[in-house]
Amino acid sequence: MKKFIKQVTQKVLDGQEITYDEALKIINVDEENIEVLDLLFLGANEIRKKYVGNKVDLCTIMNAKSGRCSEDCKYCAQSVHYDTGVIEYNLLSYDEILERALEVQDSGAHRFSLVTSGRGISCEEEMDKLVDIYSRLKVDTSLKLCASHGIVSFEQLLKLKEAGVSMYHHNVETSSDNYKNICTTHDYEERIETIKNAVKADIEVCCGGIFGMGESKADRLKMAFEIKSLGITSIPLNILMPMKGTPCEDLKVISPLEIIKSMALFRYIIPNSYIRYAGGRMALKDKQSLGFNAGVNAALVGNFLTTIGSNVENDKEMINKAGLEI
Repeated sequence: MKKFIKQVTQKVLDGQEITYDEALKIINVDEENIEVLDLLFLGANEIRKKYVGNKVDLCTIMNAKSGRCSEDCKYCAQSVHYDTGVIEYNLLSYDEILERALEVQDSGAHRFSLVTSGRGISCEEEMDKLVDIYSRLKVDTSLKLCASHGIVSFEQLLKLKEAGVSMYHHNVETSSDNYKNICTTHDYEERIETIKNAVKADIEVCCGGIFGMGESKADRLKMAFEIKSLGITSIPLNILMPMKGTPCEDLKVISPLEIIKSMALFRYIIPNSYIRYAGGRMALKDKQSLGFNAGVNAALVGNFLTTIGSNVENDKEMINKAGLEI
């Protein structure tokens, strides 16, 4: 297996693509096989250096509207279908949002995203409010503005772009084969349509998924190859932290080495991308720094929606210790 890892690594470094079968062979390596995993992580790091260098991108999100979501995504504490005790509130005021934006700007983050619960932008009034908020943030901050408002139309995306949004975040969450096991109130194709609408509107797309929702290892790889086929190069990878009251509440959190192995393979599959630590990375415990030496080169910092996230200064220190640059 060591020889195989070296061959596949060199193949990617030479500008060729890893195949699904090669990736499947690697993801099935037992996490106790430390020598093989070390080679994989070293290879992912070399691929990252060659294709995207040593720069790390830091982004932040703000939960600007919480709860009462009509969709039944089985992992989500904000769904109206589940009794999770999540705090519910309508779209926050501009002053509240600006205060948070300036805080994260001062912390050294590069991007700031508003996230709203719900299937999509609920009405024209909400659309107008969002356009006003982004237009003002563009003037009042130096942050790159991102948005995450669910399933949206091409026309809505054009309005967001005009208001200053440069990137739209919309995860596929899991593979197309597995999606029906995660959500039934909308389908995978509707998510893909939103992504294509953003590309058509000339907005960058941030698209990833969640590990640990009961998916197979093959599902994780299929998700990676499907994201690759969409031309995505900003890929947030979340780890499920089971929320009480959701159908996923009894799932076991996958192990740190399994998480990093999966993330490293995303680097092999999409070598020119930002592989981004996202929600749930506290599941990595003392191995968070290892990811930055195994292909990860971006991070969501601060608090993450309904879970407590990271300390920005600690993240910056960890990234610098890994030999990377903010």
